[in-house]
Amino acid sequence: MRRRRLVRVPASSANLGPGFDSFACALALHMELEVEETGRFGVDTDLKIARDRRNLAVRGFARLAAPDAFTFRIRSQIPLSGGLGSSAAAYVAGLIAADHLFELDADVLALAADLEGHPDNVAPAVLGGFTISGREATSWYAVPAPVDERVRVVVLVPPHALSTELARGLLPHAVPHAAAAADAGRAALLVAALGSEPRHLLAATRDYLHQEYRRPAMPDSLALVDALRGDGVPAVVSGGGPTVLAFVADGVPELPSADDVLGRCPEGWTSHLLGVDRVGVQRL
Repeated sequence: MRRRRLVRVPASSANLGPGFDSFACALALHMELEVEETGRFGVDTDLKIARDRRNLAVRGFARLAAPDAFTFRIRSQIPLSGGLGSSAAAYVAGLIAADHLFELDADVLALAADLEGHPDNVAPAVLGGFTISGREATSWYAVPAPVDERVRVVVLVPPHALSTELARGLLPHAVPHAAAAADAGRAALLVAALGSEPRHLLAATRDYLHQEYRRPAMPDSLALVDALRGDGVPAVVSGGGPTVLAFVADGVPELPSADDVLGRCPEGWTSHLLGVDRVGVQRL
C-alpha cells in the first residue's frame, strides 16, 4: 500500500501593528499538502509556484526525508507574497508530512523557523491562535496568548504581490528611542486588547517601527490603512504587506462592523472576513 499523508495549515498575519517580528495570528485561510509515495518525484499544483525541488513544501519535507519517491499535491487559498504567511505554511506542511510519514517526532517549529529565518509566521501555523515568538540565545521560542472569542479580521488583498525581502530592505538599521518605547507600550496593550479588551484595538495596533518606512513599496496599502484608521478601524499592514488587515469584534460598539470594513475594499482588490484559526496545522 502506498503511504500517503494529507496536511492542512492556516495562513497567518505577522506584526499586527506594533509586534514587529514577534506577534502573529493564525487565520482561517488554508493550504493543503497531500504527499503520496508514488515511486517518483513530482509536484502537482495549479499555483504559480516552483514544481521542482525549490518548492517550499518540498524543501520542508527534505529537511527530514528524501523526497525522491513522493508526489506532492498542493492546493491553497492563501495569497502568494501577500503578507499572509504562505511560505511559512508551505514549510510547515512539508515538515509535518515527513514527520508523520516517518514517525520522527521532530521539532517542526524550530526547523520551520530555521528555514524561514524567523518564527513569527511559523508559530501560529503550527500552534494556531495568537502567538508571541522570537529567539533566546540559540533557541527559538513561541508562546500562545488568548484571543477574545468576539475578534475576527477582515483582510483586503491587492492584486499585486510584494516580496518580503523588498519590504524588509526598506527598514532602517536604527529607530529613535521614543519610537521604540511607544511601540513597546502599544505591543503590551495589544496582548490585552486581543485577549479580553477588543475596544482598545485601535490604540493597540498603532505602529511606530516599520509600516511608515515601507510606504514607498506599498503606497496604496498604507493609504488605505491611514483612511481606515482615520475612521476608527484598527487597520494594519499584514506582515510585510501589501495585504491590509483590520480587526472587527462582534458586539463591541467602539469598533466598526465587519460589513463596514468589507465595504471599503478598493476596486480590483479581494476581501475576506475570517475567524482566528485556533488549531494550527492538522493531519487529516
